[in-house]
Amino acid sequence: MNRDVFEKLPVPKAVMSLAVPSVLSMLVSIIYNMADTFFVGQTNDPNQVAAVSLTMPLFFIFLAVGNIFGIGGGTFISRSLGAKQYDKIKSISSSCLYMSIAAAAVLTAVFLIFMTPILHLMGTSEATEGFTRSYLFFLSLGIVFSVESIMLSNIIRAEGAAKTAMFGMILGSVVNIILDPIMILAMGLGVSGAAIATVIGNMCAVTVYLLYFRRKDTVLSIAPRYFTLKGIWGPIFIIGLPASVNNILMGISNLVLNNVLSSYGDYPVAAMGVALRANMLVVMLQMGFSIGIQPLIGYSYGAKNYTRMKKAIGFTMICTTVIGVALTIAYYFHTEFIITAFIKDETVIMHGVKMLRALMVAGPLLGILFTFTFSFQAMGRAIPSLLLSVARQGLFFLPILFIANRTWGLDGVIYTQPVTDLFTMAVAAVMFFVIMHRVNKQAQSETEAAAHR
Repeated sequence: MNRDVFEKLPVPKAVMSLAVPSVLSMLVSIIYNMADTFFVGQTNDPNQVAAVSLTMPLFFIFLAVGNIFGIGGGTFISRSLGAKQYDKIKSISSSCLYMSIAAAAVLTAVFLIFMTPILHLMGTSEATEGFTRSYLFFLSLGIVFSVESIMLSNIIRAEGAAKTAMFGMILGSVVNIILDPIMILAMGLGVSGAAIATVIGNMCAVTVYLLYFRRKDTVLSIAPRYFTLKGIWGPIFIIGLPASVNNILMGISNLVLNNVLSSYGDYPVAAMGVALRANMLVVMLQMGFSIGIQPLIGYSYGAKNYTRMKKAIGFTMICTTVIGVALTIAYYFHTEFIITAFIKDETVIMHGVKMLRALMVAGPLLGILFTFTFSFQAMGRAIPSLLLSVARQGLFFLPILFIANRTWGLDGVIYTQPVTDLFTMAVAAVMFFVIMHRVNKQAQSETEAAAHR
């Protein structure tokens, strides 16, 4: 366990030591997600690109299951570290592993048994259904590795081992990137090759994470004897479920978005898939920074060091805003080049340029929204975290999508996400100030109580 980063390092150095590995992990993850679309795009078949786009909601489901135990367990571990409850930490980490494996097995069975209705729900057409089925089949076989790579990286990062979490993700991503051109193009497997490469990459990441538990300096454990539900599952699910609801709603909203776009043809579906993949760089880098500081926020909150916690949150907001502004400017002036890098089809490029520029409207402020959300989770504030998740991907997104589609057609659909993000940002800011006011009152009460002892 890296205790210095939680207690001794100056806040900027502590934030950077945790956030930079997380950001680098996200960067490599983005590259490999883009690689799937890029190499499938080299087939110059819009239907295969659309198939990859249509399956994007499923990745949110994998992420949701992984985050129930990864974020739920990880934030619980960080708070327990701050409170010096080391025996409890072993039970948390062990229980997270076995519960997540069971959940992944159920998810695999559901996808394989109900694949046909799932494909229809995803909005596949006659031209894309065969490709989407092949992609989904191989992804389903590797769900357990997808879930475990997400879960294990989070609980390892929770005790300050950000570099190990980064290494596992980077290794898995590099393996995926290497295998993509071999399987998609050289072996002629197309979208099936992309899915197989993804599964193998996740297997490599999980191997790295499992080896970490053999270290003598870790307080984590995956030994079955520590598995228990008593006093463990409640705190995990209180934070894990809101985090997973966000991912599930992202999947549902993406599913609905694809269905609405499909009414305008397969080209807009493919274009939005490319635009969303390209926009992942902006979203995931800022999200990675916010996720990276969760252990520091959780530890400081558990140790009742509220001053250090607030400094970490403030510094993170500054960093994510700088990242957002810089990337928004770069994307705006190079939009066509970015879209063309994925596919050469002129119709897809035309739609993609407009879609990517629309998505970038909220780019400069997204990092602040993510900082609020992940800080709430780290503090164990389940209700604010849940409300933000529901607001961004359900309460705001879906009504805005239907109203915009009916009123402005395709252009309205394109601007739904950035408008939703701006509304959610306003709600998050209000929540943050209310919670900080309560934290300040709590700190004052504890100081007064200590003075009267």
